[in-house]
Amino acid sequence: MKKQNSLLAYILIGIGIYFLLRELKVPILTDFYSWQTLLIIIGLALLIHSYTAKHYQNLFAGTIVLGLGIHLHGVQHYTFWIDHWGVYVLIIGLAFIVRHTKTKKGILPGILLVLLAVLLIFSINLPGYFDWIYDIINLLERFWPVVLVIIGIYLLRKK
Repeated sequence: MKKQNSLLAYILIGIGIYFLLRELKVPILTDFYSWQTLLIIIGLALLIHSYTAKHYQNLFAGTIVLGLGIHLHGVQHYTFWIDHWGVYVLIIGLAFIVRHTKTKKGILPGILLVLLAVLLIFSINLPGYFDWIYDIINLLERFWPVVLVIIGIYLLRKK
């Protein structure tokens, strides 16, 4: 019973600390008084709960929520932050790799997604003999919803 309520406890503690610091108006933390910080707190709570309760099914979701919170915070507050849709692919790939550390499942999709994300993010600086990659990226950018539908159908049919 104690382990069941720990996720809610971690979320409440994190949100309580967030609002307490917001009320105290700590000057060094003013950039963190935003909704993106709440995503970071929920992601951290999911990860902490997964590791402490040994319920590793939340590792994937926790990594994605934490990654989204960090990315959205970075885009909002820092001019040097990369604002490219490939970052979302990177976050999903990292979530697969983090989940693999405890469940031993998903390393191949994780590595492939991370490599694809790095290729997409840095595709602007590719040498001339990689011009064919721009055609593939343009095709992906245009038809990515179809790719999602195909992956979804594949996952439904997979046993």
